[in-house]
Amino acid sequence: MKQLFVLDPIELINPAKDSSAALIEAAYRASIEVWVCTPADLQAKGAKAGVVARRIIPKPWMTLGEPKSNDLNKFQCIWMRKDPPVDEAFLYATHLLEVAERDGVLVLNKPASLRAWNEKLGALRFSKLMAPTLVASRVNELKEFAKEQGEVVLKPLGGKGGQGVIRVAEAAAGLEALLELITSQEQMPVMMQKFLPKVIEGDKRILLVNGEALGAINRLPKDGDFRSNLALGGKAEATVLSRREKEICEELGSALKREGLFFVGIDVIGGMLSEINVTSPTGIREVEKLTNEPLADKVIQCLLEDLG
Repeated sequence: MKQLFVLDPIELINPAKDSSAALIEAAYRASIEVWVCTPADLQAKGAKAGVVARRIIPKPWMTLGEPKSNDLNKFQCIWMRKDPPVDEAFLYATHLLEVAERDGVLVLNKPASLRAWNEKLGALRFSKLMAPTLVASRVNELKEFAKEQGEVVLKPLGGKGGQGVIRVAEAAAGLEALLELITSQEQMPVMMQKFLPKVIEGDKRILLVNGEALGAINRLPKDGDFRSNLALGGKAEATVLSRREKEICEELGSALKREGLFFVGIDVIGGMLSEINVTSPTGIREVEKLTNEPLADKVIQCLLEDLG
């Protein structure tokens, strides 16, 4: 069996922390032939999709073969694990991967769903599970919502890893100017959510595989910050899922599976759904370290079972 991983340049990946590296190593342990490429290496000639990719042997990290041209239909599975931003290059890559999908190749996550499920806006499909939320460009609407909620967080819709997330009180001096700035003078929508004080107790990252919760960590903010993202200095700790969190997973699971979203990371704060991460969810290494469970191997096993 051959699998292809579409990634950022492999040289930039930290194998000690990166979930893509964990999945590549697990696939190798399962005797799968693993190849890697970047979105720029994808191509299509007529109705046939191809790639210039390199075979990788992850032990020791990393041994790479020479670039070789391959038809994408030679791979039983393609992982699209390119980090955001979801820009034009990312979107075009999903279209090229759809050419392979039409040729019978399983692409994870499904290209059409990667386009449709913005990691902030996708959660609105389950708005009853979320804190009060407004997505808007108009400053007056945002100001009124902030007044209703008292304290809010502002999230750029294209952000990742907590970057650009701002906590602000409705009475803060300069709020109007801030909203003008973050909306590019009312030209770009932004997400505004009621601030959840329980974030100080942690923000849970729950990893769902084929609709089932397989692992989770609780992320604690560093001192002086409310953002718990590991990329911003948050600390991971072991956790178990509460009844409420299990209910959230059950409600999301069937929809995610139906949409071809095989590997997803959801964020839950104080029993409230915050985000649904579908592009390149992280957390595998932290779960494995804290629980001694071979999570990446379980993910690959689930995939092999799904492929039959």
